Amino acid sequence: MSFKNETFEEQQKRMQKVIELLANEYPDVKIQLNFSTPFELLVATILSAQCTDERVNKVTPILFAKYKNIGRYFQVPQKELEEDIFSTGFYKSKAEKIQKTAKIISEKFNGEVPNSLEKLLELPGVGRKTANVILGHIFNIPAIVVDTHVIRITNKLGFVDTENAEKIEFKLMDLVPKEKWVVFTHYLINHGRKICIARKPKCKECFISKYCPTAEI
Repeated sequence: MSFKNETFEEQQKRMQKVIELLANEYPDVKIQLNFSTPFELLVATILSAQCTDERVNKVTPILFAKYKNIGRYFQVPQKELEEDIFSTGFYKSKAEKIQKTAKIISEKFNGEVPNSLEKLLELPGVGRKTANVILGHIFNIPAIVVDTHVIRITNKLGFVDTENAEKIEFKLMDLVPKEKWVVFTHYLINHGRKICIARKPKCKECFISKYCPTAEI
């Protein structure tokens, strides 16, 4: 099926159908990272770069039990933190970013994770993706998180034609109703893990295939 000459209004209508079907299939979706404080979610999100949520969730219980406050993160030698997060990969870079971020939050933001995109982006290791995770799940501020699943599936659905996460985010902000921004990411993450698998999409089992121009059915 081709949607090549769709108008923007037609894209919006197709997106609404897709969202309705995803919501029906995945009614209880939520963030997979475990956390109990805003800073814990920030740390977990930084650790999740190039790492599975499952692996992060194995590391963070021990990490959060040891580092009970923000100050502790930048008071220990970086090498010690590296050892604690080693299994998440890219541990040197992640440890450096976590320590710098913890220090800035402690000194500049009075120990509180900031609640604006602009201030979050001042923190080392925090790009739009991480900032939007914090805004949506801590402060209930509508935000769209664009991860690898979102990039891949929105391209396959023909809603975007770019790998640029920021461009995709802005396009989706126009197409997806604002009240669905946060949950939309989780719909696509679940769909990407269960049906629209990167290596071999299960197009014949896909309940949104009729709205997908690249479905192989």
